Amino acid sequence: MYTLLMVCFGACSQKNNSKISNLTSENYIETMLKTIKHCDYEPMYYLKYSQNICYSEILVNDIPLNKNYKELGSGRTISINNYIFKSGIQKITFRLYPAVKGKDFDYHTLNEETDMKIVITESDNAKRNNKGKEMASYLTPTITKTDQYGNPVTQFIATGKTYYEASFTFEAKVPYEFPSLDNGQDLREWNQKRLQEKVLDFYKNQWNILNNKKREEYFSYVEKKEKEICQSLFSTERDLEETLIEYLEPFTIKNYQIQPLENYKLKFYGDGKIVCLELTSNDSKMRGKSALWAKFDEGDGMIADFFKIYLYIPEGKDELEILR
Repeated sequence: MYTLLMVCFGACSQKNNSKISNLTSENYIETMLKTIKHCDYEPMYYLKYSQNICYSEILVNDIPLNKNYKELGSGRTISINNYIFKSGIQKITFRLYPAVKGKDFDYHTLNEETDMKIVITESDNAKRNNKGKEMASYLTPTITKTDQYGNPVTQFIATGKTYYEASFTFEAKVPYEFPSLDNGQDLREWNQKRLQEKVLDFYKNQWNILNNKKREEYFSYVEKKEKEICQSLFSTERDLEETLIEYLEPFTIKNYQIQPLENYKLKFYGDGKIVCLELTSNDSKMRGKSALWAKFDEGDGMIADFFKIYLYIPEGKDELEILR
């Protein structure tokens, strides 16, 4: 288990923060409500991005937040609190790739009009739908060249390249602190064959639990993850009810089919402290997705459901645990 350190802004409601084991689907909501502490001001951080003529990956503190290998241009706003472990400097990284093999496009290098804009905002949880205060922003740089007629032309700095990466930081102030990631071992220093065997064994165990519909055993693995995420998002009872419904889908959907564990690679995140298995497929719908996934039919065709599992090993321990 982890130690939850609370440093509240203003008055926080006092709730029982005792260690509760044996998380189940039946006690999930009750357990989470007992551990979540609420404050007068609950800061929520959001990342809004827009991109053009490229594919992208966005990471928060070196943990994947969003991967887009399908859309030539897209954008959305995403909550990032669950990847903020404590107050201080937070790092945003993005990677751009050529948009290849789309329905109406096939770019093999980054285009002169390629761009990515990211804006970080902060809002009070109670007013999460209001426009937040801008904390930081980043726009891909451009350079100006002269065309064949002597006219100045502005273009993306990495035009003609097959890869571009950049990072920037912002400061967050949150009323919680999770030492879990700081206390994780650098798994790049492990014997890689042994590590891959341990990771694969973990995934195989999760596969068996899901395939055999062992609902309560599945819940016993997510307590650390859920306590940290629910606190970081200041989850309400309604939020927890919605999360529980999503958790129960593999056990309640009749034609839910867990797919074979195959065609995967070991990937490190969190500056080497997080490990997972990702599919090696270059298919835009599968690329970079979790190796643990399922298919089901809701009546409008097959839907793929991927189980994002980010594992770590705390200092002084030898076994993998789900961190996110």
